[in-house]
Amino acid sequence: MKKKRLLGTLESRGELLGLEWSHIDLEKGIVQIKQIITRSSGGRPILKGPKSRNSIRVISLPPMMVEELKKYHIHWKKEKMRMRDMWIEHEHEFVFCNENGKHYYPTTPTTWWKRFAERSGVRFIRLHDLRQTSATLLINKGVHAKIISERLGHSNIRITMDTYGHALQTADQEAANKLDSLFTRQKNSI
Repeated sequence: MKKKRLLGTLESRGELLGLEWSHIDLEKGIVQIKQIITRSSGGRPILKGPKSRNSIRVISLPPMMVEELKKYHIHWKKEKMRMRDMWIEHEHEFVFCNENGKHYYPTTPTTWWKRFAERSGVRFIRLHDLRQTSATLLINKGVHAKIISERLGHSNIRITMDTYGHALQTADQEAANKLDSLFTRQKNSI
């Protein structure tokens, strides 16, 4: 499973780490964001609800990601069966977990991402930047800012507008260019 694809959709690594199989409907192609794993003030990982009411949300997944998750779910089940008694997590079924079923430590995805970038010769960017890239790409594809705001779990559209205003301005210029091309074609055909 390409974890970075899912990371671009979710708010943070905490949402990714808190994700359980019961939160994913592979038939409908949706994921429910209900909880996160973060570090407490003492540095220990804790499972809790997302940071705001708007962060609790349902997100539609691209069909490609649904297919990846289906394959990964089969792999996950096989690993759980292979581990048998060494699988010690019985209360939660974390999508991304250690070989014993327990959730990953909150900094694990960042560590993995850094190592992957170094091995692959890919320029390192923060995982949170994948979220920003996802939002910018959606804006550039013409997705309405309200939909993007809801997918990101922003409390209101203004946060999205303020955060991604530069991309919205570019998209607005592209819209103006398209209008211009409509009028230019009509003028030439008269």
